[in-house]
Amino acid sequence: MPNQRCRSTTSGRDEVIQDTITSILSITMEHSPFYSVRPLLPVYPEPDNLTASKKRWILIRDNSVIYLKKEGSGTVIIEDPRPSGLISGEPVYLGIRDEIIYYAGELSSDTPLPGDWNLSPVRELSGLIPDTEMAIASYAVRILDNDRSTAFCGRCGAKTHPLTTERGRICRACNRIFYPRISPAIIVLIKKGEEILLARSPRFPSGFFSILAGFNEPGENLEQTVHREVFEEVGISVQNIRYFGSEPWPFPDSLMVGFVADYAGGEIRIDDVEIIEAGWFSRDNLPSYPQKTSISHTLIKAWINREV
Repeated sequence: MPNQRCRSTTSGRDEVIQDTITSILSITMEHSPFYSVRPLLPVYPEPDNLTASKKRWILIRDNSVIYLKKEGSGTVIIEDPRPSGLISGEPVYLGIRDEIIYYAGELSSDTPLPGDWNLSPVRELSGLIPDTEMAIASYAVRILDNDRSTAFCGRCGAKTHPLTTERGRICRACNRIFYPRISPAIIVLIKKGEEILLARSPRFPSGFFSILAGFNEPGENLEQTVHREVFEEVGISVQNIRYFGSEPWPFPDSLMVGFVADYAGGEIRIDDVEIIEAGWFSRDNLPSYPQKTSISHTLIKAWINREV
């Protein structure tokens, strides 16, 4: 993979990098990650001396984003100059897309929203704003949350400062660097003949099922995580694990790594903690399952279409 921490600010170089990333993703990915912000390029050092026409803003309060509801399709993008007095703290540089520089800003709790703008969690904006804006908005929420969490050094307690060469923060007192946290997790579609295993979490509404997922533990590779999570949650074993694709899942900081596996043995035995119901389903009797914004949906649809 090319180094995506590009330091060139020339539009020609940016276009070449964007085209290269898009080409590589189209070859190596089985699906298009919904919440991937590429090609929102984190070009360093941050461009300066920008005109207002080159700036766009995403404004965040807590972990929600403000958006403008429009007929047809809304937006979370605010053009510069933004309304004065909205942002508390320093603006956060996000990256460059199509020669436009994107920033995130934190709204203080007592600041009234401008005009007809509303406040919403990012996931609830699906279908109300363009998909590319969903990805950028979720990224802005994630980066602001990271900056809040690492505003002070966890080792010595001193204030941290943004790095000027890459995405991260540094403590100048002890030189410790903090990068945005990424929590890897597996998600796996398990096949048994013409059926797949679907399960229901206690967090799901009645009748809603999905495939199995779980976080990677220290010392495990991802295949070991698949074996462990499947056995812990439903008591069966799997074989022939193969990679499908991955996607960022910014709620708040997961990287979902998708696999397909074949049933190897055992009877379903749910743990009654993370899983309260599970079973084998054919294409003719599928229950409700996740929407298009998740890799679980993509895996299930790929199986329905006999692509995996």
